[in-house]
Amino acid sequence: MTKSTGSSASNTFLLVPIILFFALLIVAVLRNQNLLTSAGLGSAVIVATPLILATYALMAQAIAGRGSIDLSIGPLIGFINVTLVQLYGADIISSPVPFFLAAFLLGIAYQLAMGLIIVFVRVQPIIVSLSGYLALSGINLVILERPGGTVPEWMSSWGLGMSVFSPVAVILVLSTLAWVLFSRSAFFGHLRLMGSDERAAYASGVRIGIVRLGAHVISGIYAALAALTYTSLIGSGDPSQGTTYTLIAITALVLGGTSLAGGRGGVVGSLLGAVNIYLIGFVLGTLNFGAVQSFVTDLSYGVILVLSLLLTVVLPRIQNVVRGISPLLLFVALSAVAGGVAIHSTYDYSAPAAPAQSSTAAPAAATGGEAGATVVKTPANLTQFMFEDSGAELGGFGARSTLAGPLTLGAVMLLALVILLRTMVSQVRAKPASLVVSIVAACVVALGVYAVARPSHPVAGGAAAPAQAEQ
Repeated sequence: MTKSTGSSASNTFLLVPIILFFALLIVAVLRNQNLLTSAGLGSAVIVATPLILATYALMAQAIAGRGSIDLSIGPLIGFINVTLVQLYGADIISSPVPFFLAAFLLGIAYQLAMGLIIVFVRVQPIIVSLSGYLALSGINLVILERPGGTVPEWMSSWGLGMSVFSPVAVILVLSTLAWVLFSRSAFFGHLRLMGSDERAAYASGVRIGIVRLGAHVISGIYAALAALTYTSLIGSGDPSQGTTYTLIAITALVLGGTSLAGGRGGVVGSLLGAVNIYLIGFVLGTLNFGAVQSFVTDLSYGVILVLSLLLTVVLPRIQNVVRGISPLLLFVALSAVAGGVAIHSTYDYSAPAAPAQSSTAAPAAATGGEAGATVVKTPANLTQFMFEDSGAELGGFGARSTLAGPLTLGAVMLLALVILLRTMVSQVRAKPASLVVSIVAACVVALGVYAVARPSHPVAGGAAAPAQAEQ
């Protein structure tokens, strides 16, 4: 067996979250095209980031084994949130550095205390985390009886979500890169070995207690980051969010393929699992279930979690079939399908496609501006295009330009094509070419079926623009 094939076989747990991600993404884009605008993506980032970071916090302990799933992650996020809000309200901390240091200190201190009890007192992790869940739920209400308080002015703008590029996005990217780097360290290898077989790890010289405490420290750091981004999202303190974040973070963790028995998990799977949870809520939010909306959302989380677990259990039994499917190749091929659907659904085919025209404005007395000013008219079918700000009035290349989105999208699609071809070539060397061609062909057929099922609207110049013709 070649190295590439072995790697694909060991990562087969990623197939389920990848397929689910693109299925949900396509449905979400078809239900609401605003998801792929700058404001839509910015809003998605600030809402999903606390959940993603909470999932990262759970992953470190889950990989360590012994069923070390931290049930207190939600109340811990709430504890850091209300404590920071109260400290700011008392004028004890206000600037960014003390704010971050206080969050890290609270998160690490709690997780270290829990880790010391597990390692030295030898209490089962599930009992310790459940006790922490109940204790923190009560402590949060003591610190802040009801939602309220304010956050510093420098943090209040983080939760606006008007653009993809925000401090919350920077925190998410840096946190993910840190996990990727950590997964390449010797400590992470010891963590996985301990989670897979603690006796074998001990016999190999791994210091079990130190490694487990290290996993708790990492969980504390990511719990602090989750609490900071959550605080910026709501702009206040809320002691009652513990239950919600605990349940959805554990669901996202399992959905991403992390084994609760330990020894298996990765940042890619956890990221996909958390994003899938966000997309489920987003899609259900476009549907109107009336007073039972929240119950339908919880039911959907549970059903998809059960189905994903069943598929994960089935995968090893059909290993001879799925071991030849590369998660990377599947991701790139499905990206092409999702990109095609996104382009088709966000481009306004019914609007006139006339080129941008420049005209001289009326005198200043009539327009309220300077006489002779140039006004650039934007083609209507570009103002609603993918990643473009709706109603943009600029014609050059810039933040609200009608050229920035299409050119960027073209570059991304070209890069995706190059990656697809490169991946196909590398995969053919490790497995039969027919399998690789079949995956790509299936994606092309799926895209063709979509195009036939949803034909383009008539373009400008035909019957689609009678109003323009009359003018």
